Amino acid sequence: MTNKNKTVVRSMDILNLFNDHTELSFQEVIELSGIPKTTAFRMLKSLEEMELLEKGTDAKYRLGILFLKFGHLVSMRLDIRKIAYPIMNDLHNDTKEAINLIVRDGDEAIYIEKVDSKQKVRLYTAIGRKSPLYAGACPRAVLSFLPDYEIKEYFESVEFKSFAKGTITDKEGLYEAIVHAREHGYTISHSELENYTSAIAAPIFDHKGEVIAAMSIAGLEANYLGGKAEVFIEELKKATAEISKQLGFDPL
Repeated sequence: MTNKNKTVVRSMDILNLFNDHTELSFQEVIELSGIPKTTAFRMLKSLEEMELLEKGTDAKYRLGILFLKFGHLVSMRLDIRKIAYPIMNDLHNDTKEAINLIVRDGDEAIYIEKVDSKQKVRLYTAIGRKSPLYAGACPRAVLSFLPDYEIKEYFESVEFKSFAKGTITDKEGLYEAIVHAREHGYTISHSELENYTSAIAAPIFDHKGEVIAAMSIAGLEANYLGGKAEVFIEELKKATAEISKQLGFDPL
């Protein structure tokens, strides 16, 4: 085992102590972990700097704010998946197209669930895949409903990169797509993340009215051209509205 691996393992040993203890002094960490004093001091300092632990005015260590952030994210994602899955499954049975669920992860979207068992041609939208918020219907459904100041900050920092022949790579085109999404309540993409594929997506809101996720219907591009996508849009918007409702969102 390398020194770096040993450091990680020992750091986890320290963190695991807090499964059974709300707070621990430096001496208690040493006694419970069996880690030498100088090594334990160095590790505690590093864990504190990373906000994994915090040291109170009483000199005792407690789990840090980063665990609260992670805990909130994990809880949120589990809740959304649990609520969304049966609705996604019904939508998939009705449309026979792939149904994807994403959540925001900073300046990216991460795919956390998909249903595509009845789709004849599978698309490359694996769970865990990340995409920038500007590319593809589902990520852009989140971007479009963020507060104006966040969209402005995103526009100022984003560096556009093409993923397929239809990827939007200019701010004017992206702004127009956002305006369309806000006016109509959904986004649409053609060959943005993968050539010859299309998707329509709609946002999902939480009890505070904040966009936290999006869901899409996706398939081969030919199925979404010439007005064919219209048959999916209302079904999708009803599905995302139901998920938002179950998350406590009140549109009134």
